Amino acid sequence: VWHRNSNHITYQRTPLPLLHSEDAGSTRLYFVNASLQRVTYSSSVGVSLPCPAGGTPSAILRWYLATGDDIYDVPHIRHVHANGTLQLYPFSPSAYNSYIHDNDYFCTAENQAGKIRSPNIRIKAVFREPYTVRVADQRSMRGNVAVFKCLIPAAVQEYVSVVSWERDTVSIVTGNRFSLTSFGALYISDVQKEDALSTYRCITKHKYSGETRQSNGARLSVMDPNESSPTILDSFQPREVYAGQSIELPCTAGGYPSPTVRWLKDGRPLPSDARWTRRLTGLTISDLRQEDSGSYACEVTNSFGSKEVSGQLHVIDPLRVTLSPKNLKTGISSTLFFTCSVEGSPEYTINWYRNTEPIIPDQHISIQGQHNDTLQITAAQKFHSGAYQCFASRKGHTAQDFSIILLEDGTPRIVSSFSERVVNPGEPFSLMCGAKGAPPPSITWTLDDEPVVRDSTYKTSQYTLSDGLTVSHVNVSSPLIRDGGVYRCAARNSAGSAEYQARINVRGPPRIRPMRDITAVAGRNTYITCRVIGYPYYSIKWLKDGMQLPDNHRQVVFENGTLRLTDVQKGADEGTYLCSVLIQPQVSINQTVHVTVKVPPLIQPFDIPSTSVGKLMYIACVVSSGDMPIRITWHKDGQLIVPGSASGVAIETKEFMSSLQISKVTLKHNGNYTCIASNAAATVSWERQLIVTVPPRFVVQPNNQDCIYGKAGVLNCSVEGYPPPKVMWKHAKGVGNPQQYHPVPLTGRIQIMSNGSLLIRHVLEDDRGYYLCQASNGVGSDISKSMILTVKIPAMITSHPNTTMARKGQTKELNCTARGEQPIIIRWERGDTVIDAERNPRYSITINKKGDEVISTLKLNPAERGDSVFFSCHAINSYGEGRGLIQLTVQEPPDPPELEVREVKDRSMNLRWIQRFDGNSIITSYDIEYKNKSDSWDHMYTTRNISPTNNQANIVELHPACVYSIRMYSYNKIGRSLPSKELTISTEEAPPDGPPIEVFLQPMTSQSIRVTWRAPKKELQNGVIRGYQIGYRENGPGSNGQYSIVEMKATGDSEVYTLDNLKKFAQYGVVVQAFNRAGTGPSSTEINATTLEDVPSEPPQNVRAISVTSDEAVITWAEPPRLTLHGVLKGYRVVFWSLFPDGEWGEMQNITTTREQVELRGLEKFTNYSVQVLAYTQAGDGVRSNVLYIQTREDLPGPPAGIKAVPSSPSSVVVSWLPPHKPNGVIRKYTIYCSSPGSGQPVSLFYVSMLFYRITHLTRGKQYQIWAAAVTTAGRGNISSKVTVEPAGKVPGKILSFGGTVTTPWMKEVRLPCSSVGEPAPTIKWTKRIDRSVLSNGTLVLRSVKAEDSGQYTCTATNTLGYDTIIVNLVVQVPPDQPRLTVSTTSTSSITLEWVPGDNGGSSIRGFVLQYSVDNTEEWRDVFISSTEHRFRLDNLRCGTWYKVKLAAKNSVGSGRISEIIEAKTHGREPVFNKDQPLLTHINSTHAGINLQGWTSGGCPITDLMLDFRPKGTWAWQSLKANSTTQLFLSELREATWYELKMKACNSAGCGNQSSQFRSVIFTSVTTVVDVKKLFSIGSPVILITLGVALLFIIRKKRKEKRLKRLRDAKSLAEMLISKNNRTIDTPVKGPPQGPRLHIDIPRVQLLIEDKEGEDKAAVPVTDTEFSQSVNPQNFCSGVSLHHQALIQNSGPLIDMSDIRPGTNPVSRKSIKSAHSSRNRYSSQWTLSRPSQSQSTASARTLTSDWRTMGSHGITATESDSYSASLSQDTDKGRNSMVSTESASSTYEELARAYEHAKLEEHLQHAKFTITECFISDSSSDQMTTGTNDPADSMTSLSTPSEPGICRFTASPPKPQDYDRGKNVAVPIPHRANKSKYTRFFYFVSQLLSRPVFSPVTNCSFIRQTSFLISQPIRKHDV
Repeated sequence: VWHRNSNHITYQRTPLPLLHSEDAGSTRLYFVNASLQRVTYSSSVGVSLPCPAGGTPSAILRWYLATGDDIYDVPHIRHVHANGTLQLYPFSPSAYNSYIHDNDYFCTAENQAGKIRSPNIRIKAVFREPYTVRVADQRSMRGNVAVFKCLIPAAVQEYVSVVSWERDTVSIVTGNRFSLTSFGALYISDVQKEDALSTYRCITKHKYSGETRQSNGARLSVMDPNESSPTILDSFQPREVYAGQSIELPCTAGGYPSPTVRWLKDGRPLPSDARWTRRLTGLTISDLRQEDSGSYACEVTNSFGSKEVSGQLHVIDPLRVTLSPKNLKTGISSTLFFTCSVEGSPEYTINWYRNTEPIIPDQHISIQGQHNDTLQITAAQKFHSGAYQCFASRKGHTAQDFSIILLEDGTPRIVSSFSERVVNPGEPFSLMCGAKGAPPPSITWTLDDEPVVRDSTYKTSQYTLSDGLTVSHVNVSSPLIRDGGVYRCAARNSAGSAEYQARINVRGPPRIRPMRDITAVAGRNTYITCRVIGYPYYSIKWLKDGMQLPDNHRQVVFENGTLRLTDVQKGADEGTYLCSVLIQPQVSINQTVHVTVKVPPLIQPFDIPSTSVGKLMYIACVVSSGDMPIRITWHKDGQLIVPGSASGVAIETKEFMSSLQISKVTLKHNGNYTCIASNAAATVSWERQLIVTVPPRFVVQPNNQDCIYGKAGVLNCSVEGYPPPKVMWKHAKGVGNPQQYHPVPLTGRIQIMSNGSLLIRHVLEDDRGYYLCQASNGVGSDISKSMILTVKIPAMITSHPNTTMARKGQTKELNCTARGEQPIIIRWERGDTVIDAERNPRYSITINKKGDEVISTLKLNPAERGDSVFFSCHAINSYGEGRGLIQLTVQEPPDPPELEVREVKDRSMNLRWIQRFDGNSIITSYDIEYKNKSDSWDHMYTTRNISPTNNQANIVELHPACVYSIRMYSYNKIGRSLPSKELTISTEEAPPDGPPIEVFLQPMTSQSIRVTWRAPKKELQNGVIRGYQIGYRENGPGSNGQYSIVEMKATGDSEVYTLDNLKKFAQYGVVVQAFNRAGTGPSSTEINATTLEDVPSEPPQNVRAISVTSDEAVITWAEPPRLTLHGVLKGYRVVFWSLFPDGEWGEMQNITTTREQVELRGLEKFTNYSVQVLAYTQAGDGVRSNVLYIQTREDLPGPPAGIKAVPSSPSSVVVSWLPPHKPNGVIRKYTIYCSSPGSGQPVSLFYVSMLFYRITHLTRGKQYQIWAAAVTTAGRGNISSKVTVEPAGKVPGKILSFGGTVTTPWMKEVRLPCSSVGEPAPTIKWTKRIDRSVLSNGTLVLRSVKAEDSGQYTCTATNTLGYDTIIVNLVVQVPPDQPRLTVSTTSTSSITLEWVPGDNGGSSIRGFVLQYSVDNTEEWRDVFISSTEHRFRLDNLRCGTWYKVKLAAKNSVGSGRISEIIEAKTHGREPVFNKDQPLLTHINSTHAGINLQGWTSGGCPITDLMLDFRPKGTWAWQSLKANSTTQLFLSELREATWYELKMKACNSAGCGNQSSQFRSVIFTSVTTVVDVKKLFSIGSPVILITLGVALLFIIRKKRKEKRLKRLRDAKSLAEMLISKNNRTIDTPVKGPPQGPRLHIDIPRVQLLIEDKEGEDKAAVPVTDTEFSQSVNPQNFCSGVSLHHQALIQNSGPLIDMSDIRPGTNPVSRKSIKSAHSSRNRYSSQWTLSRPSQSQSTASARTLTSDWRTMGSHGITATESDSYSASLSQDTDKGRNSMVSTESASSTYEELARAYEHAKLEEHLQHAKFTITECFISDSSSDQMTTGTNDPADSMTSLSTPSEPGICRFTASPPKPQDYDRGKNVAVPIPHRANKSKYTRFFYFVSQLLSRPVFSPVTNCSFIRQTSFLISQPIRKHDV
């Protein structure tokens, strides 16, 4: 028994006998190709299939169907050759028989060794069926992967495979970017735009018919990368693959960014394995193993998402079967074990066969194991010999192995043994016995007929060698005397036994063991052994009845003492036998044994005669000898006969005989009868057959029968009789009387069935005729019966053409010949459609009969292209249907090629074409014709006989920028095609061949030269002149000679360009080149010109100043660098001015000279001078040198400016004086002269350093003259005027201080002295309408003086004797007033500004600060300008951009108020598309060219060009970007689809838009230039919409002009409100003051009232009613927070500006980019208050206005400046709550902004604005009364408040009758208010806000009145 363990075979000893395995000899069986399991072939080719099995010697090869039926030959259909080859012939569709052409077959090989069968082989015929293959268009993004798949119909997919791919008729070779996968797909990696220009086809081939097919041409649409998540392009499905093979799991995805691919197996990343290769197409696994099975997932990921493809891969290990043992030869009755070991994938089934027959388990055979993999045969019999096969099957795959088993008589035989020997006691010995047998025998040992028992004395062993020899040993280690004797080895198996014996003598005293009696069977041999032990002994003798044996021939005594009795006889051999052993001379020992003989039964032979039914039968069985008792029994066919009525048999048995009696014999009594006799000796039997004969008779008689040709038929004939009758069939051909019958040859096709019927498996036409069924069994006469077989022929097509040709337009006939049983109907089909000739007159069908054939003719008149299909004729009768398939090919001249332009150059073009339909005839050549567009085809150029293998050509020697018409012809054997669709092609432009002409230069400025020229000659332009390159270079010394190039677009035939930024007064050479789209042409001849002179750009060098005298100085310098003169130096100008000690500047003077030195004479003595020197040319003054300071020398001072002398006591006077007007140096001291006229006394001199002196010791009542002189280092100066004074005791009040003018900067402390003397002491009083602090010495102190402190101050000293008065005129210097700033000129990069300075504030202007910024930013840049300049140019600005500019003057006090912010725009505008230019250059089915040159820049270079397009009706736009010089194509367009196109071109000035619609053409590979008129007619709705938009634009432009008018009105109002008071105290108001001009741009207002009283702020939305109430001034009693709901939210942050200095502009904290405006908008916050009924003050409220812009779709947030100005807080305590001009300006500016844009709203144009009252802080001004005036322009002529103050005006909704009236504006009228001292007054402004955006569709809008207030406290008496 074999046990399988770990794939190894082990052997285990078992009590069962083992078999012997050896080679079965030279007879063997084998397989040639056991793996052959499927054969598919074409019905038009057939197949020959050799039998995959064989044998040696030659085996008999037979073919069977899988059902077990042997196959037969069918003429011209199937035949089995003598060598075992199965031949299936080609056949027509009508001859198809699934029983033959689509079935499972197997082949057997049989010889003496056995019979084996092949696995089932599926044989299938494939018809020639029409099919087409197709490739679908694909889309891919540039840089991605494109996947094309060949789509094969499912019906033929199994047989058709892709063999190649073509790209534009050229085979694609794997490599570069193209890959062909194992499953037939085409991969294109790194897709480029040019891939969209090709067509792709797949070529397939039928595996069995060899037919090839070419698919349609597919296109690839290439899109620009667009950010998107991955898209799976190709994926895999669950698959089963055999181990060892390779597999490709496709996984490819598209997307942008390009996705990454990650592979997972069972949820984990792939381990590293060289068998796994990641490719572009997916994952390739080679040398598959079972462990590769699992779930595979492909993850594709990019930054926008991920996708996953997963599938199960099952790796199937091919089944491998091993059957063991192999070629086994063993004996009958053996037990056999067969093990079928299967390797490979699980889930298989096992089937067992013996000699090709399935094994059915029975009493001998059992099938065991989990998979039925073990076969056991118990007690094998001879018939179990043969070939055993084990088949393992799994899903159609089968593997097998076989073993040849030979069973023979395997009676054991002793092949090796031991011999007699003598051993000494204790001397070990070993005995060996070897035997062979089948099955291998088992060996047992006996000693003197007693079994040898394994114990401590005896050691036995047994084993079987590989050759089947069984060996057994007996080992005796310490023998004793008793261990001697006769040793016998007996080999036994199921087939028999064999023995061998020999004596082993152990030395010792001999003796005989006791012997047992023996029973012998008479007639057989018996052995009697004398059991002698011990050695030596002399002899052994046998005696019987006293006689020494042997005494006859049947007795033999062997040397070892064994007695053999042969053919034992009872009388002679029965008795007692004596064994006598002579151990010493005359000494012997004896032992007896009794032999009893038993006699077996002997049956006398008998026979059983044949009999017939119904007769009596007696059979006697007599035992002639044998020991009694004898038992006799009867058996029939091996079964015990039980007598009785059921069996109809009676048995009578006596002592030695038995008889069997049958009273009435029937057929069931036929059989073998056995008589069995047995006694104690043996059992014997005798067997004979009883034959009961019955003559034959018909059970079913043959009758005439019809059979169908090709089908199976049975001729019934059933007979019975005994012996079974033999049936013979005979055949006589013909349908008349049978002439002669011939035996029917029995083949595989014709067989006699078991019941006698004749089976014809495949009826042929020759089988018709008479048949005779004849039966005989030797009993009686033969019987027979005839019949007629009629063969019915089904309709079949016997003749038709497989393929045929026709010419288009001609008549074509198709013939089909059919035969079969009449009537036959023939039907024609075209493809799958039945042809109805009655309905389609182009077809006609005729029928002709010729003998037994029917000929049908289908006539096509005329043949058309669509007839190139499969036609089929179907013959139909009552017995079947036949079909004939005809492939008709209609030939004609080819279709014209689809011509397209692949590349166009200036003088050549590359054409490519696709030959769609070749007319079903090979293309032989091509012709290309081309001409000028304007010429006729009579003047064409031709390129002929182009090879058909080419699909592209180059046309050369064309003229640049010319329009050509091109067409093409193709030729085949039938003729020439029609011309292709005419293409109109414009050659590319070439660089111009000629230069511009008539070039002229004209210097314009010092840095510019105007260049004029004309375009090159027309014939040399080679295209449209797009522009010019102007090259210029400086030709002066030091120039590098290189040209600088500038470029401009062409505007016409005559051009002008101005070269800017040239060097001043320099010679330049200029050349001009024209360029077109292709490049630049030759240069013109260089022409020279010199720029105009300009002012020197640098000042003179080494400027020095030397003071010569007190009034003379010398200034020297050196010439500026030559390169900076910029012209011819005309001379120098010295500019100088004096600087006074009080900081004021003297008058500016200048001296002109040609020398480099000048003497300045007549200067002020001991005075600081500022000196600057400049050079000038004819163009003007150059740059001044740095200021050089010089001081003149000291000189004698002038007289003191004034002197006073007043008595202070009876003996003293006090003298005071003023310093000299011209000190001419540093006053060191003063000399006081005092003299008494007429006294003769000398003049007294007093030297003092102060400005007053008391002279004492004078005489009372005496007059004195006093004068003074100043002293410098130069000496004493002139004396002052003389004053006379007389000392007195009582002195009236006198003032020593001097009146006059005092000048001081503002915000300083000023002391006005008023020193007095008098007796009694005078009282000092200062008067100027206000009280100020006065020191004890009479000095008036003014702190932080302001402009309003200016004026005349009077000091009066009074005592009882008199008074004295001085008047001091105080002048307070303030920052200068704002200049009036205007724009002079603008260019694309500069703005020239001019201004008129305002009031200097009492101090000369030192300079100006200019600030500018881009309009939508707050990044201000500063420019410092000299005080002498009133004009300035801002350079290097952005083209077409709005700028904000403001200017402030600066004096010694500081910077003055900033001018109004003006806005100016540099030249240039947004790009505009030229209406005369076509938007599209060409359109085809997949591409469209965009005309980017149609954009005009608007004067500013185009920086961005964006394009969006989409199919009409879809929502997703595709975007592209380009620049204005590149050529742009739209690709991947859908065929015959309308598209929407939007283009947007941007420059620094803004963006221009252009939109259109176009339609891609139907794919014809023809490129045409777009006809604009046709496009206009097609897109008329779009044009109408465009016109509507243009009309809207014009309306908006008109509105804009109206708004500009309102802007001027708003400015006038602002000027009225921001007037400044420049009057003196006594000056009445005369006319409007000069105020700043404002630019306002605020379209919307949002109101916000914040609660300032609490710490927490809240925003509470209110209803419209609440809103109206909340803003009512009468309801302002507590703080609330209010938001107007009609305005949009998301307002910008507010910035608290309550501490902003007056005259400055706030800057926003945050800027938000606007989509519709590039302007800054402002937001203001106001503090509100109102008078309370119970209090004199009101709670403060804050109102916020958030300005926003109206977009095209409603209100949209814009970039805004938001800030807060709390005007109720006086931030300047020194002003005593007076509203200054500076603070009011920002207030009114913001107020005017809100006012202006309340009027700018369209639905507010009729609102009425009324100023109700104004309160002015000047008491001398008149109060204004309420008034109304309609004309807005009258605002500027009205009287306005001269001082800042408070005004109230309201706005109210218009009445219906007011809609036709003009605008109502506020008109201020003076009036006086009656208010308490600290009452606050209000400036009340109303503005109307509408909720909805005004629309032309509606006539109404909701109007609501809102109000906001601005207040400022004003002193009562100031009103």
